[in-house]
Amino acid sequence: MSHLTPDQLADFRSEIERQLAKLEKSMTISDEATATVELDQAAVGRLSRMDSLQNQSMAENLAERERARFAQLHGALERIDAGTYGVCGECAGAIQPGRLFVVPEAITCSACG
Repeated sequence: MSHLTPDQLADFRSEIERQLAKLEKSMTISDEATATVELDQAAVGRLSRMDSLQNQSMAENLAERERARFAQLHGALERIDAGTYGVCGECAGAIQPGRLFVVPEAITCSACG
């Protein structure tokens, strides 16, 4: 059972939802940046194509990290709903509010994670 007060849980829920909204916007931009690179040799030179492919690769890596964090934040909301938010998944001890403030999706306490 969570050791956090209802007010703390409401604050964390609000912050997580804010971060999810921000992440959704960023994911939309990342998705656009991962679009297939046109390799029309008449339109761009070899170096420009290489730059485009490198940029696409970096955008794909960013999109992957964003999807992972999105899932972690949704997991945090599920733990709030289940009453287990702030409980370490390893030792079942309390995750300190300061840690949750910095990493709201944290699933382990400082000692375990």
